[in-house]
Amino acid sequence: MLDIKKIRENPEYYIAETEKKYTTVSLKDVLAIDNERRPLLTEVERLKSERNAESKKIGDLKKKGENADEAVAAMRALGDKIDELDKKLKDLDYKQTEMLMHVPNIAPRSPEGKDSSDNVVEKDGPIPFDYYTKNDDFARVDHKTLGERLGIFDFERGAKISGSGFPVYRGLGSRLERALIQFFLDEHQKAGFEEFTPPYLVTRNTMRGTGQLPKFEEDMYRCDKDDDLFLIPTAEVPLTNLYAGEVIPESELPKRICAYSACFRREAGSYGKDTRGLLRLHQFNKVEMVYFAHPEHSYEDHEELTRFGEKLLEKLGLPYHRLALCKGDLGFGAAKCYDLEVYAPVEKKWLEVSSCSNFEDYQARRANIKTKINGKNTFVHTLNGSGLATPRVMVGICDNYQQKDGSLLIPEVLRPYMGGMERIEPKK
Repeated sequence: MLDIKKIRENPEYYIAETEKKYTTVSLKDVLAIDNERRPLLTEVERLKSERNAESKKIGDLKKKGENADEAVAAMRALGDKIDELDKKLKDLDYKQTEMLMHVPNIAPRSPEGKDSSDNVVEKDGPIPFDYYTKNDDFARVDHKTLGERLGIFDFERGAKISGSGFPVYRGLGSRLERALIQFFLDEHQKAGFEEFTPPYLVTRNTMRGTGQLPKFEEDMYRCDKDDDLFLIPTAEVPLTNLYAGEVIPESELPKRICAYSACFRREAGSYGKDTRGLLRLHQFNKVEMVYFAHPEHSYEDHEELTRFGEKLLEKLGLPYHRLALCKGDLGFGAAKCYDLEVYAPVEKKWLEVSSCSNFEDYQARRANIKTKINGKNTFVHTLNGSGLATPRVMVGICDNYQQKDGSLLIPEVLRPYMGGMERIEPKK
């Protein structure tokens, strides 16, 4: 959530910057509420001061043995007026906060632009995007066809039991995905991340803390009972909120944590997008990394976090590049974001496998996560990124590592997790 004090100081700038992102609430409306609220606050403070004076007057009159009825009546009238204005203030505060919950973060360090066509390729990975295919003498097949031939995916049975967007991994496919997850977690551990195993169901307030609610409720899976719990769209939600309402010692920053989790996304706005195979799912597995960063160093930490995701792709031997997202394509709460995309030669497209975002204090302000700097409580900066999401990494492996004989070569770093197996052979 944006800081209303900073908005007041420079309203034109904040209005212009937030309007570069898609938003249903204008800061102009927020400021209109603020302009109504501030005189009320001044009046309440004046009346409370007047009430204190009347209270002292009553005390003095009683000490002198004089009649204080008139002063008591005046103080009661002031109290009634204060109660009335306090209720109005409370209502305006709630309205202003709810409106701010719908206003996106600003992105002063992100490239200008309106949509994905304005994103900037900042860096290519060390492996050229056509490295595995430039000398092909065979026709590669898509991951869905390959998976069926190898017996590692079962999309039909997944659809039978849950509907589209719920894949089933089977046999060596299950083992390969588990190898990916274990490899990712082991690399995080080596890099000093603390691993957590969070709940998959969280409260409404938890979802508000990281910015999924109230704006994106239609994209979430919600329990229908009275407990009002939501299935997590990413482990970012429970991980970030682990420290909601807490003060993290400055000496612990940056605090690096991670978790494996299943992720659940209704994605009501995905109609018309490519939903074949593993490309767009309602349930998938992912390892998430979260940083709680010192406000003065969060952008250096953002580079570190992103570079860690890149190293995972390099160890897997997958062609990738890094995109700097323009302001118009940024996520709701992000101040800056890099997308890591793997090239899938059969799909002939780049597939996002990680979004590495710096939220500055946007999430920390919503979830009330602070640190103490020079004796003063200050909101931390929060960062997160996928390290990594398994489905599109699996597509990248299928597209890039399939062989002429129909087998799938297993990336070398995954072979220890596969019992030394070097390839998955087609079913006989």
